[in-house]
Amino acid sequence: DVYLTARKEELGQEAIKSLNSEGLSPKFHQLDITDQASIGRLRDFLKNTYGGLDILVNNAGIAYKQASTAPFAEQAEVSIRTNYQGTSDLCNALFPLLRPHARVVNVSSMVSTFAIKKCSKEVQAKFLNYKITVDDLTNLMHDFIQAAKKGNHESKGYPSSAYGMSKVGVSVLSEIQHRQLSADPREDILVNACCPGYVNTDMSSHKGHKTIDQGADTPLYLALLPPGTKSPAGNFVSERKIKKWKE
Repeated sequence: DVYLTARKEELGQEAIKSLNSEGLSPKFHQLDITDQASIGRLRDFLKNTYGGLDILVNNAGIAYKQASTAPFAEQAEVSIRTNYQGTSDLCNALFPLLRPHARVVNVSSMVSTFAIKKCSKEVQAKFLNYKITVDDLTNLMHDFIQAAKKGNHESKGYPSSAYGMSKVGVSVLSEIQHRQLSADPREDILVNACCPGYVNTDMSSHKGHKTIDQGADTPLYLALLPPGTKSPAGNFVSERKIKKWKE
């Protein structure tokens, strides 16, 4: 079974109907990745119904429009809380359910490559430290939020891109998660981050040049990597190719 999730049940059911019309038959479960209770309900449902999980695609996220008048501090806090912390919290809840040979796909963005290049060398070094832990990464994300609230994020070496910074978090998180799961007794669990491209969706205000099917190609490719795959593994992938997103 394949489950589609959404914060709002009515929108999720609309998506289910649309997919049904294409001959597909996904199921629906409500999920808000910023709500621990919602995460817990999904975890318990999957555990009690299926006993485990084979594929997890983390695609939930938020992006403020360029024309948004929301203060940057608010954009930073909401973007990090949703795109980074929400994804991390969901993974913490669902990773114990992953079966051997499971595949995890964290949808990031090429915007993360631009954001990290705009960080100071000192901040870049912290993100690029191969020994970085989830706690270290979370502290960096929180430091960015606090700096944004004080209005001194640029002087502290962070870019003025809340979305970009949140996706830097997702990309680095994916590397850490893969490193951790590589040492897990459950064999052959792969975690990869990816960029789907500029897709014609609500998030892009329908300005994207890719169709939804084209945007889904790389995430689907990563979700269906065959058993025993050695690469990509813990990588950032775009157009089915590994990208050195941090250079």
